[in-house]
Amino acid sequence: MTGTSETRTADSAEHETRQSRLHRLMRYLPLIAPVLLWTVPCWLLLHTGQHWPLPVTLAGTALFALGMLGMPLAIVRGHGRRQQDWAAIIGDTLLGAIWTLFTWSVLLGALLRLTLAITGVGDGQDRARAVTWAALGTAAVLLAWGYAEARRVPRVRRLDVELPRLGTGLDGTRVVLITDTHYGPLDRARWSARVCETVNTLDADLVCHTGDIADGTAARRRAQAAPLGTVRATRARVYVTGNHEYYSQAQGWVDLMDELGWEPLRNRHLLLERDGDTLVVAGVDDVTAESSGLPGHRAHLAGALHGADPDHPVLLLAHQPKFIDRAAAGGVDLQLSGHTHGGQIWPFHHLVRIDQPALAGLSRHGTRTLLYTSRGTGFWGPPFRIFAPSEITLLVLRSPHGPTSP
Repeated sequence: MTGTSETRTADSAEHETRQSRLHRLMRYLPLIAPVLLWTVPCWLLLHTGQHWPLPVTLAGTALFALGMLGMPLAIVRGHGRRQQDWAAIIGDTLLGAIWTLFTWSVLLGALLRLTLAITGVGDGQDRARAVTWAALGTAAVLLAWGYAEARRVPRVRRLDVELPRLGTGLDGTRVVLITDTHYGPLDRARWSARVCETVNTLDADLVCHTGDIADGTAARRRAQAAPLGTVRATRARVYVTGNHEYYSQAQGWVDLMDELGWEPLRNRHLLLERDGDTLVVAGVDDVTAESSGLPGHRAHLAGALHGADPDHPVLLLAHQPKFIDRAAAGGVDLQLSGHTHGGQIWPFHHLVRIDQPALAGLSRHGTRTLLYTSRGTGFWGPPFRIFAPSEITLLVLRSPHGPTSP
């Protein structure tokens, strides 16, 4: 017993040490990241044996230097205290573009150079220039495609989800999930209306929005959010806050969604009943709510389930997948979440996995609890989605004891 206890203590201390180092690194990341993002592709594409004419080298280097200085300034001006949308658009677009160019400069810089060297194609200058053009061409194609993917109305992803405790009367219940709409600097009021039209074709019993409605206050983004008032559901439309609401006066968003006819499930639940069977539909505030300082805002599962019959299955709305540990401990049957965007711009998903237990899709946690993580309906920041398509999700709940309806 003593040996086991000491081992656990040592493991805990080692984990805390790693976490402390990670937190220190994250503190300096905003300073380090722009430098790396701009200097690495500049060096790889201009200064590693290409021998471009001097005017080309100077002009290219100047552009990278301008981007390295201008991108952080635009992001701060756009998302900081000034909240200037034009600056946010410039800063976010530059961020997405340089992340993509950085990624493919590094990948092609290593793989293509090695391949050309092994096959004996060209001399050093020819290989270096081939890598440059390949990286620029690949990044341009992916950014054009990624922009179209980000701005399109998401495809509908349909799947059946069997809940062992679901009664036969609720077999075939249709739940539509939208999340992370992130209405923001780019006006997407028409896109919002088209998303809502698509939702209305799905004959939903329950429509859920699991947070991150917008970047900006409810007063500022009201026109883009207004189409949410047209969404139809036979039983209920429910909403929980995401972390971005707490950057933009969260209570204003709660009030606006209530005004638009949605039920904000702030640590409470409602009952969906049919043919003698009951489903508990619960929601919690985002896990960042308590640190926001807003009175009464926190993620409180016990409060959300207070008064619910423990024998009834529970569908929980929680913005971040990381809430799943608490959901599983609380006996939740299915948690619906967003937040991850599926990584949004490849290969950012590797960083998301450090923070969240799931990236996208359906996963099991513990003996009872399922988690569905949406890749999100909109996009945050950079107007690109690369290898992480957006989605509107239709989940058809199934009872193991009832007939499967079409």
